[in-house]
This record gives sequence, structure tokens and C-alpha cells, in this order.
Amino acid sequence: MQNKIKMLFGLTLFAITFGCYAEEVIVDANVDDITANEQFSADAVEEYNIDGSLFQQITDLEQEKVLMQLEKERAQLNLDLDRLAAEKIKLHMEIDTLSGRAEQQQQEFETERARLQNEAKRLENEREALTNRAATSVSAYSAPIQQQYVEQTQSKPVAEISKQYKLINVFGAGGQLQATVQDLSNGQNKKLSVGKTLDGYTVKSISLDEGVVFSKDGEIQTLNVTNGN
Repeated sequence: MQNKIKMLFGLTLFAITFGCYAEEVIVDANVDDITANEQFSADAVEEYNIDGSLFQQITDLEQEKVLMQLEKERAQLNLDLDRLAAEKIKLHMEIDTLSGRAEQQQQEFETERARLQNEAKRLENEREALTNRAATSVSAYSAPIQQQYVEQTQSKPVAEISKQYKLINVFGAGGQLQATVQDLSNGQNKKLSVGKTLDGYTVKSISLDEGVVFSKDGEIQTLNVTNGN
């Protein structure tokens, strides 16, 4: 029994010892492999030729894409600049057109104003000529009428009202004088004061010297004691 135990203990110790040795061997092998791989990678990177490689091709394509985009943007910028230049030229042309139109309208306005001034002056001259002609015509027409009126007035009896009335008396004082006249057709007496009317004649004044002065249609007649008797 003791021999079996010793054998098992020996086998276990052998297994542990062998395992440790194997692990050290594996670790040493892994370290050597990693070192070798690192050396290979460094040599590969140093000896790698980028010309014609896939990376170079991708880089060239990206650069071409960027250059094409820049060229496209530059072409669009040129188009925008050309459009702005064309709009600027168009704007200047419109300004010149408006300026010329404004000058033309100003000239037309001045011409129309001068025409209206001439027309107003012509109408004023015609009005003055018509006024002078009318005044001349009225003078030429009114002179015979006025002369005829004067002749008729001078030839017409002044004491016409005396054929209808006679002055009886004048009474009162100062500006309050009144007169009594008698209707020759019926013998009735009427009292008169300044401003009253008698058969269309208005009493203009009453005085002891002149008697009663009447006015009718610009004609003056007097009724006094002398022409009343």
C-alpha cells in the first residue's frame, strides 16, 4: 500500500515538473516568434514600395475626385461671375435708358409748359382785344342813346307831376318838414314826407324854397307853390 502511494506521488511530481518545463518552452517559443514577426514587419514596411500599389491608386482617385470637385466649383464660380457681369451691364443700360427717358420727359414737359404759356398769353390778348372792342362798341352805341335821352329830357316838360297835383303847403321844422299836396282829379289832399312815393314818384326832399322834389327812373321833377298855382 505504501508503495502505491509513493508511486502516485512520484507520478504527480513528474507531471508538475514536466508541465512547468513545457510552459517555459512554449513561452520562450512565443517570445521568439513575436520578436521574429516584429522584425519581419519592420523590414516589410521599410522595403514596401508605394508606387503602383492599391493604396497609391486609392489616393490618386481621391485626389482626382477633389480636383474634379474644385474644378466644378471653379466653373460654377466663373458662371456666377459672368452672370453678375451681364446683370451689371444690363443694369447700366437700364439706368442709361431711364436717364434718357427722364431727359426726354423733362424736355417734353418744358415744351408743353411753353405752349401753355403762349396759349395763355394769346387768350389774354384776345380777352383784352374783346374788352376794348366791347368798350368801343358800348361807347359808340351809348353815345347816341345818351344824347337822345338828354334831348328827350330837355324837351320833356319838367312840371309833368304838376298836371296831377299841386302843393298846398310845407310844414314842420328842420329835417322833419312835410308837405300837403292836392290831387287835381278829385280834390283830395295827401301828406308827404321824405322817402314816400306818389304815383311812382319818390319824395327826394322837401324844403320851403324848392318845395317837393320827386325822383322817378332817374328823372327829377319839382312841385312847388309857383308851379302848383
